[in-house]
This record gives sequence, structure tokens and C-alpha cells, in this order.
Amino acid sequence: MSMLKRSDVPVEETWNLEDLFATEQAYTAAIEELGQLVEETAAELAGTITDVQGAIKAIKATEKIQEKMVVIGTYASLSHSVDQTSTENQMRAASFGSFAAKLATKLSFVKSDLLALDEAVLKEAQNTKPKYANFINKLLVQKPHQLHPEAEKALAAFGATFDAPYELYNTTKLVDMQFPNFEVDGESFPLSYNLFEGDWELETDTDKRRAAFEAFSKKLRDYQHTTAKTYNSHLTIEKTDADLRGYDNIFDSLLQSQQVDRSMYNRQIDLIMNELAPHMRRYAKLLQKTHQLDKMTFADLKISLDPSYEPKITVEESRQYMKDGLSIMGEHYTNMIDRSFDERWIDFAQNAGKSTGAFCSSPYGVHPYVLISWTSRMNEVFVLAHELGHAGHFYLANEEQNIFNARPSLYFIEAPSTMNEMLMANHLLKNSTDARFKRWVISTIISRTYYHNFVTHLLEAAYQRKVYEIIDAGGSVNAPKLNELKREVLEQFWGDTVEVSEGAELTWMRQPHYYMGLYPYTYSAGLTISTQVSQRILNGDEAAVEQWIDVLKAGGTKTPVELAQMAGVDITTEQPLRDTIAFIGDLITQLEQLTSELLTV
Repeated sequence: MSMLKRSDVPVEETWNLEDLFATEQAYTAAIEELGQLVEETAAELAGTITDVQGAIKAIKATEKIQEKMVVIGTYASLSHSVDQTSTENQMRAASFGSFAAKLATKLSFVKSDLLALDEAVLKEAQNTKPKYANFINKLLVQKPHQLHPEAEKALAAFGATFDAPYELYNTTKLVDMQFPNFEVDGESFPLSYNLFEGDWELETDTDKRRAAFEAFSKKLRDYQHTTAKTYNSHLTIEKTDADLRGYDNIFDSLLQSQQVDRSMYNRQIDLIMNELAPHMRRYAKLLQKTHQLDKMTFADLKISLDPSYEPKITVEESRQYMKDGLSIMGEHYTNMIDRSFDERWIDFAQNAGKSTGAFCSSPYGVHPYVLISWTSRMNEVFVLAHELGHAGHFYLANEEQNIFNARPSLYFIEAPSTMNEMLMANHLLKNSTDARFKRWVISTIISRTYYHNFVTHLLEAAYQRKVYEIIDAGGSVNAPKLNELKREVLEQFWGDTVEVSEGAELTWMRQPHYYMGLYPYTYSAGLTISTQVSQRILNGDEAAVEQWIDVLKAGGTKTPVELAQMAGVDITTEQPLRDTIAFIGDLITQLEQLTSELLTV
């Protein structure tokens, strides 16, 4: 069985991009209109950004342009993400990248002129127009690192070129990398990125699962050197930018926009690597014992504790789970969930060339879009709840805030999504007394919610930190070095409990987050916050839900520390993280006890 072409996918399984642009002609017209607007704006603003009123006028013009740019860029990006084999989609995305770089070049003087103003003028502009205070605060932080206007203009012109490594990574991964079928006992099985990550990693038949992992790894290895060179190019761009702008190191450069310091970044990685590892090794041993495996390998870590119990679920059934599990968030929130299904905000299809994993895109002024490759497994309830957490966040923030204020720091971005997973789990546990079902729910929390965010992404972060340390010292990386670093991290975390199979070191090739700065560690940071807040809700704290809704509405008007404080969590200390690690350990203890009880029945 081969993957469907996008053109063969039923329309009801796809998202409706007509809410962005009804036709391709409308999209083309919007590009032409925006190009004209930028020309007029550049001419109008040139030489006028010299005082408070000139600054406010420039920021207002920037706001208008960004609102239009976001919708256009989202259309190009989303159409490409569902079928990267399409020449039309490839060319549209590439054309938009060039277009965006051209406009950024024309308007680069605006930011330069704003940053050339005295700090007192910018502060007065904040007081005059409080709605732009957040935008100006971010300008002030960047002020010491701003280059000469001509240098900024030149860098803006290279915008599409600087994005090339990420585009090349995706093209290699989703277009050029074709996986052959693999065989087990004379029977042939299909393989692709989506089939491996959505099905074969979770396969209960050990021979098939391990054979799929071996075949998948073999194909990755064929492309390891090209992918490593692509990644090294991206790292070189980041390092050069940090050096040009006078940052002490690449970490400070990448963390600045997250509004957190390096101690918070390092704490998240170090504590989890050292203190979560013993708990997760217990979980790995439980999996091995329950499945009676000869040994526990890296290829076995994603299997379900009780695979025969996991039911199948339809897309429509998932809607009711979403509404029931997240009803505590209020009617406005559940109406958003209904709209996401009724108005086709979600792309459920599995087809060739579609991006792997799942994500949510929330263009300002329209509505969120969610990409997921639906496998009908019950654990998709948690995946969809996660992405609808992002959707609900920006649905509320975009209603309340302007485009400059809607998006919070990357450090906080995964808190609303993981919060929904915890709410869903709490709902399922609360409404059942069946020991086997409770074990399935808890094991899903561990194997999906916490494994994904506190293990998979955290191990990526630990590996990524090692890579950046090499780059920051003036070095470079290649495939053998990246394989070595990844294997070191995996072996440190799993110890002798898990055999780090041949091919496990290549998992660095699978994650697009490496092209998005210091993103991987933020998953565990967000889940730390949401775990603490969800426990408040579960324990009957009536103020917790209302406070959380206020946090979502606040968008990016506050720092991650301030947003967490609004929700009753102090992330300036180790305590929330230690409490969350202890909570995970308790869940694994419950799994051990439930498994023991079920085996004696």
C-alpha cells in the first residue's frame, strides 16, 4: 500500500485555505497590493522618523503591513506543508520567500531609524501609544545590537537565502528521501516518514517494529552527510549573526527573544537529564517486562504498555472527546473547537509529501489551522488536544491583542498546548474506575505527553546545546560528529537500561526544530507550567481556570515569568520543575502497581 497523492485525498479530510484566499488569483492580487503598499509606505516614511509622532506613524504602518504579510505567508506555507512534492507549491513558497526578502529590504530603514532615536523619544512614544509599548520594549532590547542601516539593509536582502537551509532540509526529507518497502517473514510492508512515526514506531509486533526501524535508519543514513552540511550552514548563519551584532555568545543571541536568561535554559536541561532519567528507566523496564522483550532497545521505546486495549477512534468521535475533556475551559473555548471541525480548520489527511508530526498555524486576523496525520489511534486524542491548545491560545490572544502583542515568548508557547493534554487526561481518569482503562490513560500521558515533551524534545535540547557549544567556540559539525553527540546524550539518559540501537544516533536528522533556534527545551518548560496549573484545577482551585484564560488572552504582553506568575507558578525557582519530575515518577509508580494488579487478576 502506497501513500495517497494529495489530489486523491477526500476534501473533508483537508483544511480549507479559502478562508485565507478564495482563489489563487486573490492570493496573487494580494501580493501585488502589498507590494504597492510597501512602495508607498517606504516613500511616505523616508526621512520622517525623527520624533514621537514620526515613530508612532512608522509603527502603525508596520502593523498594517505585517497583518497583510502574515495572511499571504500563511497561505504559501500551509499549501506547501501538505504536499511538498508539488512543483506549484514549491514555487509558490520559494516565490513568497523572495518577495518577503524584497519587502524587508525596502523597509529595513524603518527599524534602523526607530533605533536611531534617543531612548527618551521611544519611551515617550510608549506613553503616547500604550498599544505599541510591547513593540517598543523589544526595540529597546535590540538597540545595542543594531548594525549600521546599510548593513541591516544588506542582511534583509539575504532573508530568503538565510532561510534556505530549512527549506533544503524539508526538501531532502519529504521529497528526495523515498523509503523502499521492508520485509518481515517474506511479507512486504510500506514505509515513509509519516508511516514510521505514526504507525511503525508504535507497532506491537516486535519483529516488524525493529525491521521498520532498521529500514528507516538505513535510508536516513544515505542522506546524513547532505543533511549535516545543511544544518551546519544554518548554524553558521546564526553564529555569524550573533557575532556581527556583538552578542557575547550564540546562546544570548537566541535566548534574547525568549525573554529568559541562560540559567533558566540550562536548569531545564540539567535537572531533567539528571533527575528524570531514573524514573524513565523504570518505565522502560516496565515496558520490557510487560512485553516480555529479550532486551529493551531504542526502537522499542514508543510502544504502548497495553496495545491490545487501545481503541480506534474516528475524527468525529474525537470532536466529542475534545469538547468533553476541555469543557472546563468554557463555552467560548468549546465553540472554537466546534468551529475547527465544522469550518475545516484541521487537515487530517495522510498523503505523500505532507509534513511530518503535527503543528498549529495561527495567522492573525483569520483563524488557526491545525495539521495532523490521522491514524485513528486513540492517542490521537492527545495529539489533537495539544494542537487545539495552540489554536485556543491564539484564538483568544488574537481577539484581545494587536499583532505585536499576540504572540508570547517561545519559552511559554508550549504551555497552553500541553495544558490541554493534561486536562484531557484528568477528564478521562475522572470518568472511569476501570483499572485497565486508567492504566491506558496514565501510560498514554507518560508515553505521549511526557515522553514527547520531557524526553524526546529534552534529549534534542541536550544534544543541541552540545552542538551550539562547538559552534560558539568557532568549530563546525559534520555527520560523524552529530551522530557521536546524539549517541552520547541517549546513552547518558538511558544508561544500561536501553540498548541504543544502531541508527538511534541518526534521530538528529528527523527534527525540524533545530532550524528554529533554541526551541526543543521549551516543550518541557511549557509542560512544567501546565502540569502545575492542571494540578490546581484538578484539586478544585476555582480561580485556576479563570486565571489560565486570562493568561491565554494576555498573549505576549508579559514575559514568561510574569505569565506563569499570573497562573500561580513561580518559574524563577527549581521547585515547579522538581514537582513535575516527582509527578512523573508518581505516575510511573501507579503504572507499576496497576500492571501488577492486572497481572494477578
